[in-house]
Amino acid sequence: MSIPTRLKTISELHRFNNISSPNHPLISLIDYSEIKPKPVNNELKWVQEFYTISIKRNVVGKYRYGQESYDFDEGLMTFFSPEQVISVELIEEDLNSKPSGWILAIHPDFLFGTSLAKNIKKYAFLSYSVREALFLSEKEENIITGILQNIKNEYQAKLDQFSQQIIISQLELLLNYAERFYQRQFLTRKISNHQILDKLEELLENYFNGGDVIDNGLPSVHEIAQDLNLTPDYLSSMLKSLTGQTTQHHIHNKLIEKAKVKLSTTKLSVSEIAYELGFEHPQSFSKLFKSKTNQTPVEFRSSFN
Repeated sequence: MSIPTRLKTISELHRFNNISSPNHPLISLIDYSEIKPKPVNNELKWVQEFYTISIKRNVVGKYRYGQESYDFDEGLMTFFSPEQVISVELIEEDLNSKPSGWILAIHPDFLFGTSLAKNIKKYAFLSYSVREALFLSEKEENIITGILQNIKNEYQAKLDQFSQQIIISQLELLLNYAERFYQRQFLTRKISNHQILDKLEELLENYFNGGDVIDNGLPSVHEIAQDLNLTPDYLSSMLKSLTGQTTQHHIHNKLIEKAKVKLSTTKLSVSEIAYELGFEHPQSFSKLFKSKTNQTPVEFRSSFN
C-alpha cells in the first residue's frame, strides 16, 4: 500500500498538480483543465492540511473511500477537510482526458480570527466522503461558479483591510448554498434514500435480535454508518432531513421498541432486559426508557396487567 503524499500548504498543492505558484499563500482557485499531476503506478494519493471545495466536469478516474471506489459523472461538487486521505486510480485513457471545473483551496490560517473559524464545523458536509458528492443542476452550478469567481477576483485584486472579510462572506455564502442544495438532494433522491432507511431498519433489527448487543453493547452511530458505507455526518443529515431524527434517535427508537416487547410479553426483570439490550447498568436503561416514553419500565409493564 502506497504512502500518501502530505500537502501542508497551498503552494505544495500547486506543485503536486504541476501548476504555477498561487497568487495568495492561503487561498487559491485552481482551474481543473490546467492541472497535470504525476501519478505513481497510475494512482494519486494524498492527505492535505487545508480545505478543498471542488466542482468537476469530465473528471475521470476512480475515487476511493474505504474499500470501495466510485466513478464520477458531470456536475459534481465535493468537499474535503484537513487530514482526509484522498486516493484516485487512473487508467491509461484517463491521462489524456480533458477535465474542467474548479478546486478552491482554503488554508485554516486564512480563517483565523473570523466568524467562519468558529462556525465552519457546523457544515457537516465538509466531512462527507467522495461517494456522498453533491449533484448540481445547471442553475445551481452557475450560482456556485459565480461565487468562486468572486472569490478569485477579490484575492487577485489589490488587497486592503476589507479583502479578507469580503472573501470570508463569499465563502459563507457558498457553504450556505451547498447546505441548501444538499437538503434538496436528500429530498429529491427519495428512492435511494428510502432504500438506505430500509437497510438501516434491517441492520438494527438484526443487531437487536442477535447476540451482538449483549456482547458489544449498543451499536454506535459510527458502526451503523460504516455498515451502510456512509459517513456518520452524511447518514445523520440525510435521516434528519427525511424523518426529523438523527441516527442516534433511530438506534434508541429500535431499542425502546424491543424493550416494550420484552416488558409486555416476558417475565424477565428490568435488569435482565437491560442486560439483553446491551446496558451494563439497569439505571441507564431505565433513564433512557423514561426519557422516551414518559414512563419507567415498571410503570409501562404495570399498564399491561
